[in-house]
Amino acid sequence: MAATIDNSNAVQATKKKHLGIPEAVFVEDVDSFMKQPGNETADSALRKLDEQYQKYKYMELNLSQKKLRLKNQIPQITQTLEILRHMQKKKETTEPMDTHFLLADSVYCKALVPPTDKVCLWLGANVMLEYDIDEAQALLEKNLSTASRNLETLEEDLDFLRDQFTTTEVNMARVYNWDVKRRSRENLKSAESKS
Repeated sequence: MAATIDNSNAVQATKKKHLGIPEAVFVEDVDSFMKQPGNETADSALRKLDEQYQKYKYMELNLSQKKLRLKNQIPQITQTLEILRHMQKKKETTEPMDTHFLLADSVYCKALVPPTDKVCLWLGANVMLEYDIDEAQALLEKNLSTASRNLETLEEDLDFLRDQFTTTEVNMARVYNWDVKRRSRENLKSAESKS
């Protein structure tokens, strides 16, 4: 009894793990599947499966966009961390740091930055805050680990979603083939009864 409960909890944890993506159930017995309510005809069953497939496609699009944003965000955070580490080394010296900074796409400006222990970080939504270099580094390291973890989770969810695509496509093919066989049997019976 306890093993059954533990097993069902593991299954529930797996289902919750994938951002609420519903699991596609493999149709082993097409005859019993077609007897379920809502599956009166093969067309209605195929329509339901296609609707489920389209929902999976929509989820894939959203997850792919999130993945792309994270893949762009991680190098930016890493680059900013490298700059902070460099500034921390230069903080002890009195000579200014010679650098180029981005004004616009492909437009850089040369600057001399005096040693400082403060930096300003863009947080998004047109918000910039001033931090000590150590605080900024801690914040960016936390953001980098969160973004990396989110990217791993997204990749797992996309893999899970691809499995759901495959299952749904196989289910659609099985229902379609079942309908083709059913129609050929009906045609054969009607041809025999006419003879």
